[in-house]
Amino acid sequence: MLTGKEYLESLRDGRVVYLNGEKVDDVTTHPAYRNAARSIARMYDALHDPRTAPILTTESEFGFKTHKFFKASKSAQELLEARDAMAEWSRLSYGFMGRTPDYKAAFTGSLGPYADFYEGFEDNARRWYKKAQKDVPFCNHTIVNPQLDRGQPLEKNKEVFVRAVKERDDGIIVSGAKMVGTSAALTHYNFVANYAPVLPGDDSHALIFFVPMNAPGLKMISRQSYEEIATKLGTPFDYPLSSRFDENDAVIVLDNVFIPWEDILTYKNIEITNGFRPKTGWLNRYTFQGCTRFAVKLDFMVGLLMKATEAAGSNQFRGVQASIGEVIAWRNMFWSISTAMALDPEEAPNGYVLPNSTYATAYRTFAPMVWPKIKEIFAQVVAGGLIQLPSSAQDFLNPEIRQYLDKYYKGSEGITAEQRVKLLKLVWDAIGTEFGGRGELYEINYAGNQDAIRLDTLKMADTSGQTAKYKAFVDQALSDYDLTGWTSDTWINPKNSSGNIVFN
Repeated sequence: MLTGKEYLESLRDGRVVYLNGEKVDDVTTHPAYRNAARSIARMYDALHDPRTAPILTTESEFGFKTHKFFKASKSAQELLEARDAMAEWSRLSYGFMGRTPDYKAAFTGSLGPYADFYEGFEDNARRWYKKAQKDVPFCNHTIVNPQLDRGQPLEKNKEVFVRAVKERDDGIIVSGAKMVGTSAALTHYNFVANYAPVLPGDDSHALIFFVPMNAPGLKMISRQSYEEIATKLGTPFDYPLSSRFDENDAVIVLDNVFIPWEDILTYKNIEITNGFRPKTGWLNRYTFQGCTRFAVKLDFMVGLLMKATEAAGSNQFRGVQASIGEVIAWRNMFWSISTAMALDPEEAPNGYVLPNSTYATAYRTFAPMVWPKIKEIFAQVVAGGLIQLPSSAQDFLNPEIRQYLDKYYKGSEGITAEQRVKLLKLVWDAIGTEFGGRGELYEINYAGNQDAIRLDTLKMADTSGQTAKYKAFVDQALSDYDLTGWTSDTWINPKNSSGNIVFN
């Protein structure tokens, strides 16, 4: 497993990243990416830290140490320990970095148990399962097509969507674009597949593969960097989250990129391309990671809301206390979901187990609803204190105005102006800056669009037989009575003196 230093060095590999019209020479030193890279490096260092290694790592079935979630679990206890390992990593970013290396382990950790699913490429699946455990690589994924004309099938957008353009003895050549590569500039590999189904007609789009981020022809076009904006506009005092936890998103362009056969999981197989998400445990595992990370983030938001109201002296107000209680209840619910996913697992092939998918659907449906609600509570409870803040830390360093800041910006119960402003700038970075806005968009769309996640809930309940059980439960109630009264002697029918049922 990489150390933090080795991770940073691994990013200096000639990758092609564009930002603001310029090619970035080194993401580890560029102000748009350097602190986010070091936030990830800290996670790799934690794998080797004697204090955290026991929580994070375990013995692989191949005889070396690995992160607990990179290894497929064989019991509820192993799933619970994997959950705790993910939580430990997530706490290093206070829950604000979602696509950390353990996110894609949700997929690579399923490749061993489900290797046989990848017909014709089974050995590749097993090799990547072992490789991921050994190296603990940072992978991003792009499974969504660019929003060009998503109403058209893949073959109608051949010049845009990723497809195989040539086959060689040693692999294939692919071209096209994919989105959204979260943290792509800081990762080792891009995982490419399809979220929307590939329809019969043109199987050149029926692909699943890994590609190194420095592969010739691969280019990343980044969105604006909130980390760089924070660097230019202020200090860590002003932007404590966006200046180090910005998971810069990018469109991945594959311009005639060579993919060797050993990095391919399916080729021109529509059934496997469409089936890998629901049929190989990835959905169970990525929602497990997502729910755990979200629960950690809510731990932080509960503490942040409590400290913000204490600083304002409003923490004893009945309505404020009720709002805090609501956020705590949401926090409790998501931790409970993650625990239930671990302790009530589903069977997987070869003696492995998966997190419970039924409880996963609750997380997928409710998390996008809860985060905007929490943001609204902050806006209502902390209120105008968030917009009266001085412009930057530089104001406190100016003796001409420092005296006024100390007098007019102080908080309740002896909280100094510097302490209060520092706290409220942390709140604002969490919910109000561009970083905060992107975070809200991320939470709302994390698991798919609003209709899709609800439709998936219904489809999964149908497939598992749950909906049949729910309807049978109602049928049981309906069978208890008919037009003549109760159908069993458990209950007593009301009768008149003639022995007939009385209808009121």
